[in-house]
Parts: sequence; structure tokens; C-alpha cells
Amino acid sequence: MHGNSTKDITKFFIAGINYKKSDAAIRGQFAVSNDQYATLLNQAPAFGLHELFVLSTCNRTEIYGFAESADQLINLLCTQTEGNASTFTKLAYIKNGMAAIEHLFSVAAGLDSQILGDYEIVGQIKQAVKFSKEHGYTDTFMERLVNCVLQSSKAIKNQTNLSGGTVSVSFAAVQYIREKVADISDKKILLLGVGKIGRNTCKNLVDYLDADHITLINRTHDKAAQLAEELDLHHAPLSELAANIETADIILVATNSVEPTIKKSHLEGKGEKLIIDLSVPFNVEESAQELPNVHLVNVDELSKLKDETLQMREAEVPKAWDIIREHIDEFIEWFEMRKHVPVFKAVKIKLKEIQTFPSYIQLSPEMAACQTINADEKIQRVINGMASKMRQRNQRGCYYIEAINEFIAPSN
Repeated sequence: MHGNSTKDITKFFIAGINYKKSDAAIRGQFAVSNDQYATLLNQAPAFGLHELFVLSTCNRTEIYGFAESADQLINLLCTQTEGNASTFTKLAYIKNGMAAIEHLFSVAAGLDSQILGDYEIVGQIKQAVKFSKEHGYTDTFMERLVNCVLQSSKAIKNQTNLSGGTVSVSFAAVQYIREKVADISDKKILLLGVGKIGRNTCKNLVDYLDADHITLINRTHDKAAQLAEELDLHHAPLSELAANIETADIILVATNSVEPTIKKSHLEGKGEKLIIDLSVPFNVEESAQELPNVHLVNVDELSKLKDETLQMREAEVPKAWDIIREHIDEFIEWFEMRKHVPVFKAVKIKLKEIQTFPSYIQLSPEMAACQTINADEKIQRVINGMASKMRQRNQRGCYYIEAINEFIAPSN
């Protein structure tokens, strides 16, 4: 286990790419599935890495961990991606130490999301770290850091309006339809893919547009049928995709296929289509946008939508950073105090030696138990007081003798 020694915080790195410098097509080259993640962790020791986790979403791929150099993390990551380490490095942001810690807090708060204040990332962070922990690649430092990050994110959500209103990729798609389509009531909508994003998009279509001419198609047909029954919509098997594309006016795509599911050939001469591709990698063939009857929109374009909700959220950013700084200070205080755990243990051992009664003093079992409890409580109070003084006075390690004197001094 690599988590018991004192960490050099400057060797904590994050290397990542996101929507700010790379489009969805490039990001898709560096997406990491669960199977790839497992293989990556198995290969980590060969790269000299033992504590790390990978965050891979439609908007970012990031690898966090302790290393001598960020190149170790990047090279490991790219053993499992379509894209290579050279391309990743050219587009990557690399941070270490406090900058890396601040970045993780910012990501979890929704401050680095493609749509400001989007907290969907929190669940993805939890899953990424859980997966790493199950495979033995997180340690005390990493677990404590992530716990502080999640507490900070929760406080921001509860104490600010950073997530006020309803803005997400799935809702942005609905906003776009509302702005561009004059009368939705007579439009036929096809939704391909009913995973998390597809499901949210479907509910937003129903809730905000009162749309009911919706047909759901999913690779696993039972999932489409279940959601259709829940929302009183239509569903069809994947084998009928071409027929449903032909009759649809609006098509939303939210699948995770590595290859385009909707081809240019599906759309040629099939009437006017508004297609919104929420997938990364894109799941509509790029050449489809060359057709005069097709208006194709992807997640990058949706993210550019600005409204009053986003302006309100931007005003909350300073409050969010105040909360983040408080939680970072708490984490750093914990980190600094962990350096002194060996001192606390040594003092505790010495105090236990001092409190041991001479062998010639015979105590009843009841008296001995009582004396031990009282002594243990007093020792713990002394240790707690020692830790408190070290925190408050910022004087590290000078309370060893004082703690012993405090223990042996007569009680008032």
C-alpha cells in the first residue's frame, strides 16, 4: 500500500483536455470506457504509478495522480485511447500541487463545466474515484481530497445560486428547438438513445415543450419501451431506424456508439430535418451536414447558448470561490497535521509508559480498569490539546515536553 507515507504535494498532477481547446471529435479520440479504465489501471505500475484516477466525460478527459512527471500519466492514459500522447500533450492543460487541487475543486463545483454550474460532473467524479478505489489505486490523501471536494461542491449548491435555473446540455437542446421551431405540436420527433442524457432530454421535451409525438429507439429495445410507457410515448426497435428517420422532423441523438449511427444516406432526399447530436464522439456522419435538407447542431454549438440564467450564475462565481478556498484551507490543514502523526504516536506511547503503575502496587481488577480508562482519556485530551496548539499557533513539533509535563502535572 502506497498511501501511508507523507506525500510531496508538488507531485500531485492533473493532465487533461476539455471543450475549451478541443472539439468533440478530438475529445472522442481520448474518451475512456470502463473496460479501458480497468486495463489502464492494471498497466499503471509499469509506468511507475500507484495512485490515480481518470475522469472521462463528453466534455473532458482528465487523469489525476501522483507522479514524478505528468508524462507518466499522459503516456499511461494514451495506451487506451484512439488518440496518441503527442496530440493529447499539445492540447492538454497540466497542473501540479495546489494548482491541481484547485482545478479539481473547480471542476466539481461546475465552474469548469461547458455550461456553468452544471453539477452532473459530481456523479462522474464519484464513479471515477470509486472505480479506482475498487482496484486499489487511491490512498488516504486522494480519498480525503475527494471528500473535501464533494463537501465543497455540496456547500456551493446549497449556499449559492450557481446551479439556479435549468441549464444543461439536454435542456439547451430543448431551448434550441423552442427558439428555432415555430410550432412543435405537429412535428414528429425521433430520440435515438435513452441513456442518462437521452432520458433527461426526453423528459425536458415533454415537460417544457409539451411534445408527445416522440418515438424512442435504443440499442437495447427494452429500455426504450420502458421509458416510452412511463411517459406515454412511442417506441420502435433499432431495425426500424431508417423508416423513423425518414418520417421525423426533429432528430435528437444521444448514443455512445464509437461509429456514427445516422449516416448521410439515411437523410438524402428525406425532407427537412433538424438534427441535434448530443453524443461524443459524434453519432451523425459529418458529411450529413452537406445536405441542403439537413440542419445539424452538436454539443459544442449548444454550449454557446447564453441566457439570463447563465448571467445569474456568473454573478455567483465569486461566492463559489470563497467556499472553495475555505475547504481547501481545511484540507491543507489536515494534510499538514498528517505530517506530525509520527510525533503524536511517539508522545502517546511515552505517556502510556509514564502512566503504567509499578508492578508492586496491587490494584483490584475494577480499580485497574478504571485507572486505565481515566489515563487513556487524559492521554487523548493531551494529544488533542497538543494538536490544537500546533494548529492555532502554527508552531510545529515543539510541544513534546509540554505534553508530557501536562500529563504528569497534578489535576486541579
